[in-house]
Amino acid sequence: MKDNFSKKQIIERIKFENPWWKTSKIDNFYSIMKKREYFKIFRPLVIEKSIKRAVVLMGPRRVGKTVLLYHMIQDLIESGVSPSNICYLSIETPIYTGIGLEQLFKYCREAIKKEDYKNFYVFFDEIQYLKNWEVHLKSLVDSYHSVKFIVSGSAAAALKLKSNESGAGRFTDFLLPPLTFHEYIELKGLSKLVKKITKGKKSNNIVYEVTEYETTDIDLFNKHFIDYINFGGYPEVIFSKEIQSEPGRYIRNDIIDKVLLRDLPILYGIQDIQELNSLFTSIAYNSGNEFSLDELSQNSGVAKNTIKKYITYLEAAFLLRIVYRVDFNSKKFKRANFFKIYLTNPSLRSALFSPILKSDSAFGNMVETAIYSQWQHVENFPLYYARWKNGEVDIVCLNDKQKPVWVVEIKWTNRFAENPKELTNIRKFCHENKILDAAVTSVDIKKVVDSDNIRIEFTPASLYCYTVGRNLVESKIENSSK
Repeated sequence: MKDNFSKKQIIERIKFENPWWKTSKIDNFYSIMKKREYFKIFRPLVIEKSIKRAVVLMGPRRVGKTVLLYHMIQDLIESGVSPSNICYLSIETPIYTGIGLEQLFKYCREAIKKEDYKNFYVFFDEIQYLKNWEVHLKSLVDSYHSVKFIVSGSAAAALKLKSNESGAGRFTDFLLPPLTFHEYIELKGLSKLVKKITKGKKSNNIVYEVTEYETTDIDLFNKHFIDYINFGGYPEVIFSKEIQSEPGRYIRNDIIDKVLLRDLPILYGIQDIQELNSLFTSIAYNSGNEFSLDELSQNSGVAKNTIKKYITYLEAAFLLRIVYRVDFNSKKFKRANFFKIYLTNPSLRSALFSPILKSDSAFGNMVETAIYSQWQHVENFPLYYARWKNGEVDIVCLNDKQKPVWVVEIKWTNRFAENPKELTNIRKFCHENKILDAAVTSVDIKKVVDSDNIRIEFTPASLYCYTVGRNLVESKIENSSK
């Protein structure tokens, strides 16, 4: 294919993709977009040149990876890097088919008439379209010590697998997840709806400082929370009424189908694509429910070992998150026969089926899914759910010693805030595990009560979701600047 294009045509295309060589700025289409909070975490990895590593930006489709690259390019220019020392190439462009990364880099230098390659920043977007990209990239890192290479790709499962296999010591993986609810609020220009509060808190006789948030209009905040659940995972969708009116056409076809029908089958050699698609659809509809391999196998007619593999693949593709179960005493089970499965992005459900209403019987599960989705923004995931005969607690956080440190019950109702005595499960669990306080969400009630010597803090689910997402990302930002 590449032989059909002349060297001159390739170089002209490269010039087209790098307008800042002439204008010193990125295209206005990208510059007017607000930066994701993740830019503050991504930037230090890009500008770090003392460690000879390429940055591999990965994540689900349509979460803003290309926009993040363009924002990084503009930042480099504003920081004093010569625009002609910044190269960007989208590998999915047909004219580049079959051309190796090193040859493309040489073409870039020819396009700007520079033989020297010192202090360059080179961005390869949609890297998965080049076969054996990880071998090419490793060679570049080893050969060009003064060049920083940044690559991105949407086939997240494939990228992570190949990065781990070939990039040890050469690549730094960076995952860009779907939007947190906090990022949704920021991008929509709604930050005035939220007020930050820092206060002391006592838990299990330990006093510590905690950051919480209040809203000036809980009804409006909840309205946006519902929109976030239906459309909020993707930056482009939250600003487009056209896409929101037909999410299935945009999200299902462009995001889900490409992963299920192309990326995963190619990567793992899956023969029965319909079987995989059917399993994912069933799980997505029931996000937040408890599953077992036996149940899934009986309902689908697919062997348990095959289902186990499919779930692993879907989790590697950042479509699902598995949460395991502990018992009444917070002990893990030797065999994980039962587990909950959550979509990593609640808006995937509305894309597959239809936008969900707050009155829908499954809405509580989607609130739970939205809250759990905030936790994918940390690598270690020490969260479990507890279930025993006639009892359950939605979130249990275990410490390094496998002891519970805090618990949360996710509710989309004010019933328990108005009648705390009905919260028998969480009180029993707290007493059994010597936990002195617990969190329970509501629709719009915020208060603290003492129930049977357990301090229960009620918070609107939307505020809790916002708080978790914001605190986790800001913690990552703080750690990245150290």
